[in-house]
Amino acid sequence: MTAYEHILYQEEGHVAWITLNRPERYNAFGGLMRQEILAILQQVAADDNIRVVVITGAGKAFCTGGDVGEFASGDTKALASRVSSRRHAMCEAALAINTMEKPVIAAVNGVAAGGGCNLALACDIRIASDKARFGQVFTRRGVHPDWGGIFFLPRLVGYAKAAELIFSAEIIPADEALAIGMVNKVVPHEQLDQTAREMAARISENAPIPIAFAKRGLQNFHKWDLPQALDYESYVLEVCMKSEDIIEGFGAFLEKRDPKFKGK
Repeated sequence: MTAYEHILYQEEGHVAWITLNRPERYNAFGGLMRQEILAILQQVAADDNIRVVVITGAGKAFCTGGDVGEFASGDTKALASRVSSRRHAMCEAALAINTMEKPVIAAVNGVAAGGGCNLALACDIRIASDKARFGQVFTRRGVHPDWGGIFFLPRLVGYAKAAELIFSAEIIPADEALAIGMVNKVVPHEQLDQTAREMAARISENAPIPIAFAKRGLQNFHKWDLPQALDYESYVLEVCMKSEDIIEGFGAFLEKRDPKFKGK
């Protein structure tokens, strides 16, 4: 794995831990940090050994979004060198999380504001410390939401609440984020890493093929009617029935042991 200036990377079994590492700047996106996040996500997505990804922050914050000092000075590289014909690095990073066949968990250890909030929203599951706070602070800075915020936020909390949070730029505590459906669970701060570790390990022990298909199916729930969903399920079941993992799964159940899936 390539060494990065602002990202720490660690593997624990089939789980990849990506840690945003600018604690002195509350993990604000500075320099080429956005490009580094995209690069590491692309590498993890292509790594067959990795089945679950956890994203967290070093120090007191998860991520406070774009580095205000860089924007004010005009030195920001946020919009530098598009990585595709249409999208910048943060847009491609959100897409990488959404399209990879692995569940991505955000372990939100502190404030998640602006792009940092939306990076968490782009993940499949969010576990928040009771010290976490969430804010769509873009309009207080004169900018528009990025990292897919206008896509992910209303799907989690509904249009009206998303409009309120984006228009007002209000910062809300973790318990309110839980109440409106923005996060999956809130845990005591000192239990955050262990909770994320346990969830990631539990997911990584399950069969990766149906998980990958389920992630894609769940992302289409708002588009499909029931016949379309049932057609998709029928197709996926045919794929699973031809896999080695289904034999292992049922065999392990009959033999009263834990299955050992290979993703084949």
